[in-house]
Order: sequence, then structure tokens, then C-alpha cells
Amino acid sequence: MVLVQDKDIEPFSIPELRRRARGVLADPRERIVPGGDPAAGRSDYDLNPELEKPGTASRHRPAAVLIPILERGSEAHVLFTLRSEHLPSHAGQISFPGGKMEPHDANVAATALRETQEEIGLESHYVDSIGFLDDYATSTGFRISPLVAVIREGYSIHPDDSEVAEVFDVPLSYLMDSSNHKLLTRQWRGANRVFYAMHYQERFIWGATAGMLRNLYEALYRTGSNT
Repeated sequence: MVLVQDKDIEPFSIPELRRRARGVLADPRERIVPGGDPAAGRSDYDLNPELEKPGTASRHRPAAVLIPILERGSEAHVLFTLRSEHLPSHAGQISFPGGKMEPHDANVAATALRETQEEIGLESHYVDSIGFLDDYATSTGFRISPLVAVIREGYSIHPDDSEVAEVFDVPLSYLMDSSNHKLLTRQWRGANRVFYAMHYQERFIWGATAGMLRNLYEALYRTGSNT
């Protein structure tokens, strides 16, 4: 894969995002369940192949997240949640709103929208879905479908205090600059695990969330993808 030089990355606008995403992200109208071969897509194991157990790819539970993008002035920003410290899993971590697919969800897009409304009170009619990134399999057993979307004007945010400690945003242009993508190593279940991480001011974005942002960067800056 060949990527354009990061020196070409300027403050990202919503129209620029739409232009770059056109024909690159999977159409949300066509995604009924997590898409493609379970062994394909992205995962926590891309940087740690020795940690993946044979046959686990097909057993990952379907889930979805929303990657909400909003406008600050003329610049696009990505919305994140900071998970509450008392949660049983991933406490205190930065993530996108989302969760596991429930039987009553019509598709993974519905999962992303439902979970977003439950977590941060963002109503679905303010969400303009652009498309899906590659599915992302986590070492905790989920296959996440990340839905990229633009948030229309007039929205309001009402976080569920039982799940979300804070909602904040980061400029998309910062996240799309690969010089801000760091590879770090941490002990996990007795082995070294390599993962992407991004620091923004006092924020530390890492793991699956950073991995999905890296996927977004590669999708938007792949040579020939409407550049």
C-alpha cells in the first residue's frame, strides 16, 4: 500500500472527508451483519500474530461502534468517550460509542446508532452515515464494525453517567497525521503486546480505538482513493 505524504495533510473539513471517503468505505445500506471473511479485516493480532489462537476468528461476537465526526468552525473533529472508572471492562479508557450486537438490532448500523444514543444521548436523526471501515477483531472476543458518520448541526450530547465519564473531541487532521501514530509495547497476559497509540494533549488513545483510526488513515490516504 502506498500512502500520500503526511506533509499534504491540512486541516480536515467535512466536505474533504466526504470526498476522500467516497467509494472507499463500505456502503452502510449493504452491511447487514459484520462483513466479509472472519479471518479478514483488522485486528489486535495484526501487530501480534503470535498471540492469536487458531480458529478464534470465526468465534468473535458481532459488535459495532460509531466514529462520530462533527464540525468545529470549518474543521472536522472526531468525538470520543472516556469510559467510567467503575466499569468491569476497559474502565477509564478512551473509546468510540458502541457495543455488542443485540438480537433485536436489524443490522450492525442499527447497533452502532442504538449504542450511541444509549451512551451519549445522540439521537440517530442527527447521524449521517458515510460508510464502514474494515471490521476489527479484538483480543477480548469481539468483531467490531466501525461506522464512520457526520453529525448534523442541532445535535445535543447527554452522556450516561453510569458508562461515560466524559465526551470530548480531537481534530481529525491530528489523527490523520501518521507522525502522531506511535507503536508501543505493554505486557498482556504474560506476553509483550504491540499496539498503536496516539497522544493528544492529556489524552491517551490506544488499542482497538487507535487501531481503527489507523485503518481510517490508511483508507483515506491510500493512493488512488480520491486524492
